[in-house]
Amino acid sequence: MVLPAMAALILGTLFSGLLMFSTASLHYAVEQAARCYSVNVSQCTSASQTSTYAQNQYYGVSNPTFTVSTPSCGHQVNGTLTFVLNAGITKWNVPLSATSCFP
Repeated sequence: MVLPAMAALILGTLFSGLLMFSTASLHYAVEQAARCYSVNVSQCTSASQTSTYAQNQYYGVSNPTFTVSTPSCGHQVNGTLTFVLNAGITKWNVPLSATSCFP
């Protein structure tokens, strides 16, 4: 009788942790890519190389989309992804996004 509730609690905790890890990893990837695009001009020379660099810095579960631009604040990198939270009976799509601008 207690087993289904305990299993749901454990799986909910696991997926919540995975969601937080993916969010933190997305923030880290855009920060590092914006810094690389501004400072490390030998490795991140173009927008496509910077996007590839950001993809290599991300360690979450889904594949995010990174966009690179140069607005007035400096070099900006945006990352977006949709995290699918599977609850067995239903699924929730949780949109995640992160933006970093480095002068």
